[in-house]
Amino acid sequence: MSHHTPHVKTRGGRKTAVGNVGRPSVSWALPGILFFAVFAIVPLAIAVYLSFCRWDGLNSPTPAGLDNWTRLFKDPEFRQAAWLSLLLTTVSWAFQTPVALLLGVWAAGRQRSRAVLSAVFFIPLLLSTTAIAMLFHALLDPNFGVITEIGPWFGIDPNIMGSSTGALLTVAFVGGWQFMPFHTLIYQGGARQIPEVLYQAAEMDGAGMFRQFFHITLPQLRHTITTSSVLMIVGSLTYFDTVLIMTKGGPGTDTTVLPYLMYRTGFQTYDLGYAAAIATALVVVATALSLILVRFSGFGNMRSTREGM
Repeated sequence: MSHHTPHVKTRGGRKTAVGNVGRPSVSWALPGILFFAVFAIVPLAIAVYLSFCRWDGLNSPTPAGLDNWTRLFKDPEFRQAAWLSLLLTTVSWAFQTPVALLLGVWAAGRQRSRAVLSAVFFIPLLLSTTAIAMLFHALLDPNFGVITEIGPWFGIDPNIMGSSTGALLTVAFVGGWQFMPFHTLIYQGGARQIPEVLYQAAEMDGAGMFRQFFHITLPQLRHTITTSSVLMIVGSLTYFDTVLIMTKGGPGTDTTVLPYLMYRTGFQTYDLGYAAAIATALVVVATALSLILVRFSGFGNMRSTREGM
């Protein structure tokens, strides 16, 4: 029986077993796995269990079979909330992605002015979602908010929160205003990893700024775009506190997205079993969209060029 001996090469007088260089063992990920199991897997399992029960939050849950799920697929309010959640996610992605991408590439420069402006731009990310929602709720109040003064200058109805389209777009804008700096930071880090030699070669071939952006920057950032998009989709599908504070699901039910419907069902009507079914369905939708995006973007086949170094 022969034994494989790893290839050994000398580097600076030291012998390195090249064959043993690779990924760390699973024990390095154990703390993260345990944390994820306790705070994500276990609560999710409890929610799935409760989705098959009747529970008012006070008495013990009683088995209900598939009643909650049968009701879920027949509930027009759930279908509307699911559609609004997908619409809000799409609008948020279309609004945040191009702006964050351009700002991230711009912020990847080395000039001192860019560092200062980037630091100022990241300030909204440090504020709580509740504080931001209350701030914009006051600014957009049709009675005494700033919107009553500056809205007519831009052709904006001061009662923008009173229309279904205006309320939904406002929620998307407020969420984007807060979290766009986070995605900008992702793109900034990705842009700084692009080899400078690619741009130098492009300049020698006579490529201008726009050709460099579309033929070098965008292709090199394709996996960064996927990462940002997955985080953006999950975040947009779980918008809750912004909707609760700014619109309370209104006008009518025009901004009643799935998380707010789950809250209203569970903590206003005390139908926590059905609320758990809504929560489980939301997890399934978010996971499915993320997996589809990863599958068709080729992100799952990505390999690090630095692995093993």
